[in-house]
Amino acid sequence: MNTASAPTTEESPETSLSARETVRALYTYVRPHRWAVVLGLLCALVGAAGALLQPLATKALVDRMASGGTITGILIGLTVLVVVGTAVEAYGAYVLERTAESVVLAARRTVVGRLLRLRIAEFERIPPGDLMSRVTSDTTLLRAVSTQAVVSAATGTVAFVAAIVMMAFLDAVLLGVTLGVIVLVGGAVALVMPRIARATERSQRAVGEISVALERAFGAFRTVKASGAEGRETARVEAAARRAWRHGVKGAKWESAAGSADELAVQLAFLAVLAVGGARVASGAIPVSTLIAFLLYLFYLMEPVSRLVDAASSYQEGSAAISRIAAVERLATESVIGRHDTPTRHDTPTRQEAAVPGPASVRFEDVSFRYRAGLPYVHHQVSFEVPGTGTTAFVGPSGAGKSTVFALIERFHEVTGGRVLVDGEDVRNWSLPRLRAAIGYVEQDAPVLAGTLRENLVFAAPGASDDEIRDVLARTRLDALVERLPHGLDTPVGHRGSKLSGGERQRVAIARALLRRPRLLLLDEATSQLDAVNELALRDVLTEVARETTVLVVAHRLSTVTGAERIVVMEAGRVRAVGTHEELVAEDELYARLAATQLLTPTN
Repeated sequence: MNTASAPTTEESPETSLSARETVRALYTYVRPHRWAVVLGLLCALVGAAGALLQPLATKALVDRMASGGTITGILIGLTVLVVVGTAVEAYGAYVLERTAESVVLAARRTVVGRLLRLRIAEFERIPPGDLMSRVTSDTTLLRAVSTQAVVSAATGTVAFVAAIVMMAFLDAVLLGVTLGVIVLVGGAVALVMPRIARATERSQRAVGEISVALERAFGAFRTVKASGAEGRETARVEAAARRAWRHGVKGAKWESAAGSADELAVQLAFLAVLAVGGARVASGAIPVSTLIAFLLYLFYLMEPVSRLVDAASSYQEGSAAISRIAAVERLATESVIGRHDTPTRHDTPTRQEAAVPGPASVRFEDVSFRYRAGLPYVHHQVSFEVPGTGTTAFVGPSGAGKSTVFALIERFHEVTGGRVLVDGEDVRNWSLPRLRAAIGYVEQDAPVLAGTLRENLVFAAPGASDDEIRDVLARTRLDALVERLPHGLDTPVGHRGSKLSGGERQRVAIARALLRRPRLLLLDEATSQLDAVNELALRDVLTEVARETTVLVVAHRLSTVTGAERIVVMEAGRVRAVGTHEELVAEDELYARLAATQLLTPTN
């Protein structure tokens, strides 16, 4: 693909969601598990109810002791309350933890499914490391906010209100003292919460920068070592890590302040109630058992208030993650169906379904293309026609737009003007699975994926038989490589095929494309790293393939070009000439000059 003019950036636009949008996005993930959340909530409420009854039981116990009655029944009741409440609450906690993991799994599946269907232009705009952090660290933050924060907010509110009602029943004066202290401390906590959200969002962005920096270094690992750049790349990663640390510490500071506020509120309220309540007991306004029960409820308030503060903190953290995940959902994805298709099925066609007899024809009609508005055009009214069968070569200087021809055929990008037709039909009318199932594509850098050799060969044709694999291995001269490998086809090839040579990677990529049995074969400088013997052998294979398949080649080797039935000469995004080698040497000055060097300029 022509990357010379492709826009790149190190930043992705982030738009914080409003509170309503955040809640709506969160509910989207929680909704499939709402009944599990309800069950966890009910269990938490049962545990809270048991705890609420304990102060009243204690008051009854004190009163019974004061009157000289037996306390055995009350002690048994208290024990049952504690055991049952604890057991139910523990089960509810398990249900919520399991549900939280399910929410994270669903979010990761959704985000990954969308990322792998992004338009190429969107993918090129955002660093892959940042996208990966959305799947890993951002979705992890959903874990707490999706269930624990929801349930903590609900149970905390119910328990808080219930405790307040009980305290009002015991003594309204002491309740007023308690609420005054809690409101005062709660107002201070409310000022802290937005700071937690900002710190978390910046920390998550910095974590994404760490992934970007690591992906940059690992993607060119040998170059980093050969350039002696380990120290500089380490410093780059450490700088991002320091930013994440700085924002993380800032968030932790505000979280600690908010987390200690509940304890501070209860302690201050305790001192105030103890002072006022002691005076009321001394005056005979309330009995001592009422003061004891009230103080127990006051300490009980610590848990619901703590839950409310934790829920608010988790929400602030989760809202930052939800904003980053929602940003992925706003990125443009490819439309699987064509403009005139009826979506009857969504799975990828099998090779048999895609195997329409005969080679495919290709025609460009006044095609113009640029990556986005404001950038220069890569193609200017490009027109040519390729009938079925035979080999068509594209040549020209770097930046001519040769590789972009393939990108437009594959619909990696959509044309800005004009039409690209395959079999006489605009490619925009084809469904992407049907279009791409008819095409075999070998990229310029012939990527090989981590995994075994077999997995790479059948990557585009998972249903290929062993006989088909053996045949394509022999045709691409990979059979000798397989015999040398310790585990044959099941030998891992390393990260990005690091255990293979450049020529071997190119042959694997070609074998992968041939195994797909395409009607249209696109080879973007697919033999540039092959030695003369292997290139000659593969040229014979491609000559054979071209009898039943349309082959388009971007090439700079004269040996590849001279055997083509037609040659398209491109310059500065335009078609300069079309003809055979002999015709172009005689009629086109640029081609004659390139051919005279015996080595055409490498592709862009």
